[in-house]
Amino acid sequence: MDHIELSLTQSLDHCIKCNICTAACPVAAVTDKFPGPKYVGPQAQRFRREGQPVPDDSVDYCSGCRVCNQVCPTGVLIAELNARARGQIVAERGLPFRNWIIARAGLVGGLSAGPQAPLVNFGLRLAPARWAIEKILGIHHRAPLPMASTYRFRSWFARRPAPSTAAKRRVVYFHGCSTNYYEPHVGKAAVAVLEHNGFEVILAEQNCCGLPLISNGDFKGATSAHEANVRKLLPYVRQGIPVVGTSTSCTLTLKEEAPEILGLHGDDVRAVAEGTYDIFEFLRDLAERGELKTDFQPMQRRLPYHPPCQYRAHRLGKPAIDVLALVPGLRLDESRADCCGIAGTYGLKREKYQIAMDIGRPLFDFVRRSGSDLALCDSETCRWQITNATGVPSKHPIEILAEAYGL
Repeated sequence: MDHIELSLTQSLDHCIKCNICTAACPVAAVTDKFPGPKYVGPQAQRFRREGQPVPDDSVDYCSGCRVCNQVCPTGVLIAELNARARGQIVAERGLPFRNWIIARAGLVGGLSAGPQAPLVNFGLRLAPARWAIEKILGIHHRAPLPMASTYRFRSWFARRPAPSTAAKRRVVYFHGCSTNYYEPHVGKAAVAVLEHNGFEVILAEQNCCGLPLISNGDFKGATSAHEANVRKLLPYVRQGIPVVGTSTSCTLTLKEEAPEILGLHGDDVRAVAEGTYDIFEFLRDLAERGELKTDFQPMQRRLPYHPPCQYRAHRLGKPAIDVLALVPGLRLDESRADCCGIAGTYGLKREKYQIAMDIGRPLFDFVRRSGSDLALCDSETCRWQITNATGVPSKHPIEILAEAYGL
């Protein structure tokens, strides 16, 4: 048994049955369908053995937000145990078509983005179409489905003029599926900020990080996705070129979730994990070394900011707040909400949509009370959830930083 398998298995023995995780769990707080992390995590795990059926179905209601991991006083890897149990259910029973399709963000995005995007987006705005999608696929008719872009970020990057100044340092940008197919403006802002700080931005070949596959229990597909990314990113990491991403879910998957949950190990996987950074983690490191440009234009703005679950799971503090605090006049009001509820693809599902909305209500109330015409969040699905629930547009903090630079 490898080290990751051993640590996962052994961690359940550290559970002291204190119920702190259950008290903090945003899912258990709003539905009886999920009895709590302790019960479906370390407690149920004792009855899960290879070759035996999974003893409970309620584990599928775990959203994977990792709040339980953050509050556990003894370090039990509860979210990982739950993800493994969901993977066992899928291995035993197969993957429903709805979960198969929403787990393949690259496939869906590739079919949606491009010249056909206006037609796709028009169809998704029609109430009869959304009701039909719910009836046929089980995707709730009010769930926040993103609008596809008329062009792909990678296409824009390939066509853009070369930077006017030569860069002394290089960085690989991991854009993720959302930036490539739905939000190319986020990638544009990231590239502008990195180049402004003297970096040549390399757009390495890459594929979906695999997190939607992990979340839906498709471990075979997720393993293939992660191993492919390791092969594509490793040559750069071995040269000491950092991999920087704007999707905090993607970067966490490359750094931690895929190796831990899928049981992947080895020098190559470890090298890519250690060479990957969330963009504000990377920028804060530059600032701490005195290497971040601070030629900001004053911005007299006060904006609500939500640090998403996946960001907090990095255990990095609050790098976006730290960096944006350098912008004169800009003030961020931090959300204290545990979770927005969407959890990637979780809140899209018909049976989980209302749970997701109930979980996110404190956040939605916070955004509305702010009176702001804009909210900030580092996670794409959280941004879509916030905007869908409140009507307030939501941006990635890197877009505000690019604006402060006058880019």
